[in-house]
Amino acid sequence: MKKTLLVTNSEQSAAALSKLLEEEGYKDITVSYAAYSAEQQEEEFDFVCINAPLADENGIALATRFANTTRASVVIIVPKASADQVSDMLNEKGVLVISKPINRHLFHHYLLFADCFRSRLLRVEQENDKLKHMVEDLKIIDRAKILLVTCLNMSEEQAHRYLEKQAMDMQTSKLAVAKQVIRTYQN
Repeated sequence: MKKTLLVTNSEQSAAALSKLLEEEGYKDITVSYAAYSAEQQEEEFDFVCINAPLADENGIALATRFANTTRASVVIIVPKASADQVSDMLNEKGVLVISKPINRHLFHHYLLFADCFRSRLLRVEQENDKLKHMVEDLKIIDRAKILLVTCLNMSEEQAHRYLEKQAMDMQTSKLAVAKQVIRTYQN
């Protein structure tokens, strides 16, 4: 279920937008009536919908903060007269801008796009995390090689082969062998 934060300035707009979102499958909706209260939410949201302007700000700064600090898809709904200007400011930040009045058909497609964008973002983050772990593992393996070179006077190639052979012989990973080498030879 998609956790949604709806930020709007009135109960009437909250009811109308909640109904639209529910029709699109967004059932778990938290409503805030000001930017300040929206920022106080401690939950992680999948989708943030801001109906601008808000009681305490125009909504642009709030949309930017959510785009910069969360993984949520962020959509801001603005008056038609300012939509192009707001879009120029927020598109590069990853905020989707929708103009009022809302066209149901277009709104449906905007939400599909927001979901697709979030899915891609999450996949990129997962790949990034995987690469970070690989880099950390390589640092540990390189540290073990350096210890083998300095403590046992091996060449780098010999140290590399030693780690691979030990991993094969012990039926474990090179990383596990490298960690053992570090525990053994580190001062």
